[in-house]
Amino acid sequence: MSIKNISRIRRATKTRMKIREQESPRLTVHRSSKHFYAQIFDSLGTKVIASASTNEKDLKIKSNNVEGAETVGKRVAERALESGVTKVVFDRSGYRYHGRIKALADSARKAGLEF
Repeated sequence: MSIKNISRIRRATKTRMKIREQESPRLTVHRSSKHFYAQIFDSLGTKVIASASTNEKDLKIKSNNVEGAETVGKRVAERALESGVTKVVFDRSGYRYHGRIKALADSARKAGLEF
């Protein structure tokens, strides 16, 4: 693993410990070079409540850009609201809060999730 990825994982672990203390569902994101993923876990992190990604077959956007992140944020928020989750804690997984991460968070807020 690269030093950059090790540092990101270390940052993510530290923030997840703080998030676990809040005892509310967690919206976590992961980005790869080709796709963008978002999942909502329960407070313990053992059960997935809702998920969305650019890798889904019915999703028209196949690229990993800001537009795709907005679509993923909107879909994961809609699925979470269907499951009865309205308030979540945002886990950015050690990534900086700009670009695709920020676009996903803003579109999830617009679709009805509270952070």
